[in-house]
Amino acid sequence: MSSIEYEVRNNIAEIALDAAPVNALTEPMLDEMLGCLVRASADPLVRAVILRSNVPRRFCAGLNLETVSDAGSADLHALVEKLYVHLYDTQTQLGKPSIAAVSGAARGGGMTLAISCDLIVAGRSATFGYPEIDVGLVPAIHYAHLPRIVGRYRAFDLLFTGRSVDAAEAAALGLVSRLVEDNEVLDCARELAQQLAAKPAQVLAMGRAAFRNENDTGYRASVVSAVDNFCTVAAAEQAREGIKAFIEKRKPNWT
Repeated sequence: MSSIEYEVRNNIAEIALDAAPVNALTEPMLDEMLGCLVRASADPLVRAVILRSNVPRRFCAGLNLETVSDAGSADLHALVEKLYVHLYDTQTQLGKPSIAAVSGAARGGGMTLAISCDLIVAGRSATFGYPEIDVGLVPAIHYAHLPRIVGRYRAFDLLFTGRSVDAAEAAALGLVSRLVEDNEVLDCARELAQQLAAKPAQVLAMGRAAFRNENDTGYRASVVSAVDNFCTVAAAEQAREGIKAFIEKRKPNWT
């Protein structure tokens, strides 16, 4: 069964995560999602892209930790490279604006999916967080991304306490583009996509490329190094214990 739903309506491609209960990311799911982005990019009828979830109260929980636990070093590197590098490159080459419609919880790798988009629309009950440290991992890509948005000290707070923030705080920090009622998230994303789709496509594509180039100076190199950072930490003894404890639903024994 597919874990991704793809549909084009009114010149808008909608990519929906559909892997209950929490949309935990596996390699096949990432492959499918990246394929949908490439498909949308190549379709001349598609003028904008929405990334959303079909799972109630969940956007994406991040990487499936059982997959991380079972992966060898080479397989883990390939998995994280797809989430960090391939996703960034695919979004950069998309040539069309992309919008993350976040209803419910976005955590870890789910934050990576959201911030890969150009805009983030969030419902008032949405929550955001980087809980990797609590299982002995690190949200490595966000070390490069988050301080640019919220500042060094607020970023350190979020990344190293692992606390979650509600949608109102996320909006105040500049982490989301628009904050709406929960039942308006998809409608808002679609309306925003239609507004962008009505712009001159060539100008929009060129402007988007220039915007990303100006704002992502040095970021591509940081994304590549973040893969090695994540994998180095994941190989550590405490990471193995943290992931095992999470899977076994117990507190980790940090030694």
